[in-house]
Amino acid sequence: MSDVPFEACEPPYYAVVFTTVRTQEQNGYPETNARMEELVQDVPGYLGMDHAQNPGGLGITVAYFRDADALTQWRTNAEHRAAQNRGRAEWYQNYTLHVAKVERSHTFKRS
Repeated sequence: MSDVPFEACEPPYYAVVFTTVRTQEQNGYPETNARMEELVQDVPGYLGMDHAQNPGGLGITVAYFRDADALTQWRTNAEHRAAQNRGRAEWYQNYTLHVAKVERSHTFKRS
């Protein structure tokens, strides 16, 4: 993960917003999370990701994809599906997932 936000790119593209609250049981989570970050980069059309976690445990990850085909490839990846199942069984108290088409995007950087 980067310490700077994902830069705006030419719309349209998709943003997948994954908001989570984790359980106390996190055995294997860091390794699986690192693997998913590595694996998603191999998806043609994957653009990047932002992540934030507050001290109370709320986490938000936003992944960006060029098109619906890239989303489908990621959603149906067998290793990703196995991680999703384990997440529901062990790591997440609850989560929400939103998929949005980005129609406008810009970046600001202080000089």
